Amino acid sequence: MENSYATTQKRNIQTGTMSTEEEKPKEAPTEESPSGDAEESKEDESTATFEPVVKLEEVEVKTGEEEEEAIYAIRAKLFIFGETLLDVGTGKKSWRERGVGEAKILRHKEHQKIRILMRQEKTMKIIANHAIDPRISLEPNAGSDRSWVWSAFDFAEGELVETVFAMRFGDSDIANTFKEKFLESQKEMTSLLAGEDKPGEDGGAGADEAAEALSGLKTED
Repeated sequence: MENSYATTQKRNIQTGTMSTEEEKPKEAPTEESPSGDAEESKEDESTATFEPVVKLEEVEVKTGEEEEEAIYAIRAKLFIFGETLLDVGTGKKSWRERGVGEAKILRHKEHQKIRILMRQEKTMKIIANHAIDPRISLEPNAGSDRSWVWSAFDFAEGELVETVFAMRFGDSDIANTFKEKFLESQKEMTSLLAGEDKPGEDGGAGADEAAEALSGLKTED
């Protein structure tokens, strides 16, 4: 005689029914929840507003050009001739690019003195800053009709340093226009500086040495 459990299982098979434990497969984890929890998480929208703890006031930035007017401005590339950081003290000098930017000839509105100022594009770092001394001579750069070379006491780094410059322009016409404006500015400065500027104690020997460095040199594209 079959026991009651076997009789029940047999009857279930015949009728196509299952026990409660075998009725349904376990549900698969849903994509919404990494842990397999089918419950959807809802994010609460915040309506809170926040005030800054410190309010910053707008600060006016001065460039030092506020009291000057631009006589002429043109985009150019600037080179200097001298020792690199690796060659300091060796006496070895070479041309190196100082930057590209707008070269400006500026006249001070009060005392009328004129200087040339050039800032590097994007960074706005000053790469040339010197008075247009009447004694400066613009010389054509070897092998180029769109570049001028000269030496001057530059203040771009915060102290006066005798520097040999080469400035290259887009074409020869622009280069010639720059020279015209430069010479006109020198004439203005001649009357302003009359009786004020005197030759240095070295009789200009430093300027002569800088000029000799220009012989046979040229800037490269």
